[in-house]
Amino acid sequence: MSVDAVIDVRNVSKSFGGLRAVNNCSLTVERGSITGLIGPNGAGKSTLFNIVAGNIEPDSGSVIFDGKDVTGLKPHQLFRTGMLRTFQIAHEFGQMTALENLMMVPGDQPGESLFNSWFRPGLVRSREQEVRQKALDVIDFLKLGHVRNELAGNLSGGQKKLLELGRTMMVDAEVVLLDEVAAGVNKTLLNDLAANIERMNRELDYTFFVIEHDMDLIGRLCDPVIVMAQGEKIAEGPMAQIRANPAIVEAYFGTPVEAV
Repeated sequence: MSVDAVIDVRNVSKSFGGLRAVNNCSLTVERGSITGLIGPNGAGKSTLFNIVAGNIEPDSGSVIFDGKDVTGLKPHQLFRTGMLRTFQIAHEFGQMTALENLMMVPGDQPGESLFNSWFRPGLVRSREQEVRQKALDVIDFLKLGHVRNELAGNLSGGQKKLLELGRTMMVDAEVVLLDEVAAGVNKTLLNDLAANIERMNRELDYTFFVIEHDMDLIGRLCDPVIVMAQGEKIAEGPMAQIRANPAIVEAYFGTPVEAV
């Protein structure tokens, strides 16, 4: 394990029936990096990603986050440790505004207690004002001010993805797992989305672990890029190096590089 690894996947395996989706796979995500995970269909990358995110338990092996074994912890438990995930299809509260969606994120707010609402209204108001101001700051950072009072269900696909990024900022996540961030996003908003991921990484020290099919986006954002095939990690490095690797071309296209 690298001394700077914030996620350390150790010898993880997972089978579904007779199919071995992930086979004794190990990888690390360095603190402060934007690390990409790619591979052909059926490579096992989604299964591995879901294991790290807490959606699936491995058959064997372990996931270490920030030096602690979090194998088998559920997503809500990982949320409390500072690991958050966005989804290929955004999960917004459609009948609440963009601003209200962000204000819903921080846990243990005093207003959630009936006792506090009745007997400590000043505390409730004070905390609500703090959360609202943070949400407004996030809205400004993401340049979503023009839709802050719009119902989230009315936002475009790209705006919903930006809103999901904003949710991670409401709790100062340490690591964000990005699942197919380009899916359903037009090119203009995708550029905005990528720019915000870069800013969060550069200015706010967020670490990102990205699974994505858009190779141009991976090439822009990620270093290193990890490649999986047949349930195993087969390569890791900068995107230029990955694109020039004959074994990776063959894994993707099923034919030697000379024939592609």
